[in-house]
Amino acid sequence: MRTNIDLDDDILKEAFRYSKAKTKKELIHEALRELIASRKRLDLRDLRGKIAFQKGYDYKKLRRAG
Repeated sequence: MRTNIDLDDDILKEAFRYSKAKTKKELIHEALRELIASRKRLDLRDLRGKIAFQKGYDYKKLRRAG
């Protein structure tokens, strides 16, 4: 889909510094993919009360094992 948009040059320059994108099109696609991924991630607070750990679960022991 072809769309014309007016982009802030300072924001574009900064975004290019953090990206490996070579073109504005690549940069916009990357930004859209990251936006979608971040919005799809579950907020851990939404899981409160929905997870039950097994008896004897010891997260400290698991940390030492690694």
